[in-house]
Amino acid sequence: MQELIKVAVDAMGGDHAPSEIVKGAVEAVNSQEQVKVILVGRESAVQAELQKYQYDASRVEVVNATEIIEMAEPPVQAIRMKKDSSIVVAMKMVKNGEAEAFVGAGSTGAVLVGGQVIVGRIKGVERPPLAPLLPTEKGASLLIDCGANVDARPSHLVQFAKMGSIYMEHVMGVKNPRVAIVNIGAEEEKGNALVKETFPLLKECKELNFIGSIEARDIPSGYADVIVCEAFAGNIILKLYEGVGSTLISMVKKGMMTNLRSKTGALLVKPALKETLKRFDTSQYGGAPLLGLKGLVVKTHGSSKAVEVRNSILQCVTFTQQQMNEKIKAGIQVNENQEGNGSHGI
Repeated sequence: MQELIKVAVDAMGGDHAPSEIVKGAVEAVNSQEQVKVILVGRESAVQAELQKYQYDASRVEVVNATEIIEMAEPPVQAIRMKKDSSIVVAMKMVKNGEAEAFVGAGSTGAVLVGGQVIVGRIKGVERPPLAPLLPTEKGASLLIDCGANVDARPSHLVQFAKMGSIYMEHVMGVKNPRVAIVNIGAEEEKGNALVKETFPLLKECKELNFIGSIEARDIPSGYADVIVCEAFAGNIILKLYEGVGSTLISMVKKGMMTNLRSKTGALLVKPALKETLKRFDTSQYGGAPLLGLKGLVVKTHGSSKAVEVRNSILQCVTFTQQQMNEKIKAGIQVNENQEGNGSHGI
């Protein structure tokens, strides 16, 4: 029997905690035999939700945590002061090897701070980036970074590209993933100072399939597999992507219900339309991993429902099976050694 992959889940984080978090955890356990979920939070509240479902009790554990880090709290202070919060307790389980991964829908700032301070960075990783998958016409593309490093440097973006390329190849199965940097035009001379300085560095990376710049309008078409940017631009892209997607879906549904003729047409196209719209549902890919840490940390949307929580947990199984942290660690160390050897060769 294969060893279970243990995922510590913050049961108290997010707009719909603990109900949707617990529901998603149970769905993950019922759909994947290799996962064990450790729900961290106020035990009485979590147990009350668990009583609603049927599941393998040997693969669901509840760990009590009496405190909750609220969305508006200063992240650094909250991580330091609330030692018995669900985020801190769950992340310490990852740090101590009691769980392979953490999943949380709570405060993004607290998850980012906790990931770096508690779980810790892989040696050689300058800044861990948040990297969500965006649905595209050709499947999915990785947006890296979408919220962790607003003031990134060129060397950070180069590492983001390398980690993103490793992720897409080994987790998503994309051979020789195409890497592009977000820009305001296709020409190499365009962009702000950060893009202009980073572009030639990416171009020099022999291990990357760098294809140049990508404009925001080309992202939905799947022009690139790894989309590199600093967190300010990345977060804007992500939020606009989600907003436009949900608005279009809502408008299409309303348009089909305007009169008898449109309703009749809706019945005919419903199966095909449902399948098409499902492909552009970001929840199917789970959350955004914070790459470059010693353990896996996945941040899901604050508004996550059970389906996204479930998929985030299952995402951790694939990540762990593919030994992503080991691959990232090896990739970073190889590059450091190459740079070191080069500097002594003159």
